[in-house]
Amino acid sequence: MRATRRRGRGRTDASGANGERHAGLRASAWRSRGRRKGHSSYQPAATILQAPPGCTVRSCTAPTRQGATMNPTNLVLELDRRSLGTGRLVEEPLPPLPAGQVRLRIERVALTANTVTYAVTGDVLGYWGFFPGANPGWGRVPAMGWATVVESRVDGVEPGQRCYGWYPLARYVDFTATATAEGFRDDGAHRQAHAPVYRAYSDTRRDPLYQPGEDAEDRHALLRGLYVTGWLADDFLHGNGYYGARRALVLSASSKTALGYAHCASQRDGLEIVGLTSPRNHAFVEHVGCYDEALAYDEVSRIPRDAPIVSIDMSGSGPLLAAVHGHFGDSLKHSMAIGRSHHDSPPRADGLPGPKPEFFFAPTQVKRRVQEWGLAGYQARIGTALHGFVDWSRAWLTVQRVAGGEAAVAAWGEAHAGRTAPDRGCIVTLWER
Repeated sequence: MRATRRRGRGRTDASGANGERHAGLRASAWRSRGRRKGHSSYQPAATILQAPPGCTVRSCTAPTRQGATMNPTNLVLELDRRSLGTGRLVEEPLPPLPAGQVRLRIERVALTANTVTYAVTGDVLGYWGFFPGANPGWGRVPAMGWATVVESRVDGVEPGQRCYGWYPLARYVDFTATATAEGFRDDGAHRQAHAPVYRAYSDTRRDPLYQPGEDAEDRHALLRGLYVTGWLADDFLHGNGYYGARRALVLSASSKTALGYAHCASQRDGLEIVGLTSPRNHAFVEHVGCYDEALAYDEVSRIPRDAPIVSIDMSGSGPLLAAVHGHFGDSLKHSMAIGRSHHDSPPRADGLPGPKPEFFFAPTQVKRRVQEWGLAGYQARIGTALHGFVDWSRAWLTVQRVAGGEAAVAAWGEAHAGRTAPDRGCIVTLWER
């Protein structure tokens, strides 16, 4: 497995520009290189990935805003909470809408590794409580996407509004809502314990982060929440001086959150970004353009441990994190836990060498920055950075669109099994196209 270096304007790999292969990775080779910030040499495939068996992949246009017809029943995808790879479709009647509620027609949502993480951590972090169903043994996982208000009994929320936010995998959803300057807030009794960022729905006409166009909307559904988490993680570490480290190690480097973090961190002068990934995703991480080095998971010991380092763990893999802590020991200055892309891996053990891993909760950092910068200042910073990342993603991310209930169940199975390639993003609608 080769390690990638970036210097000047060109890129060389471990075989060197003249083809001479290096026998090993020397400590001197880890000095800061001039990386090509924001540039990707990765080339996404020109055609959309073949859908899983049973799926249909079609063009996914937004529903018409005016004259949206209401079906008498809703279709919902539920997951077996005892066996998360198992999904089922449930039809349920749409009751008359009571006062204080709004009903939205869900256009499409993103199905990502992070969506799987919401299901895996649903009991611990409360994600199953977003959209409770009638059967507690089956859950409705939240996903980021777009929906249109089709009926409202809330002042300040009008039919035709298109909103970005958290939705179930369904055709319709009802909220107990309160109008806000940005759109509306979910004020259901079951949502009171959730952070405000999880309850906010942004009207596209007033959303400071919005980018128009179907492709941009799809990429926002796939990337916005993950990128913002990565941006906030880098912002948190930078605010703490990276704990004195000039090298950052990213576990599960091909995940979208990891790419968001690395895209931000790679713009910090003098900071080296090292990505750990699987052999299957090594070529992608090597060429995507925001890592100084790409190494396989079993190559942790090749990284010199004579200098301070921080780790950003998107994997949630206990054995992998133990290997990192065991190798670096006290040279590891901060161990940040964010995601759980390796959801079937044993969790981390207690008593690891070095610092105790700390879970990074993004809403806490949002609250801190809004207090310091004001909401407008925070949104301006995020918006500029996000739009740059979304535009950059067109160099390496192909959007895959899946339509229909049965197709959505199959797509969930693929995502849960970890078979989605890092250069693909799956957009799902339960509406037949």
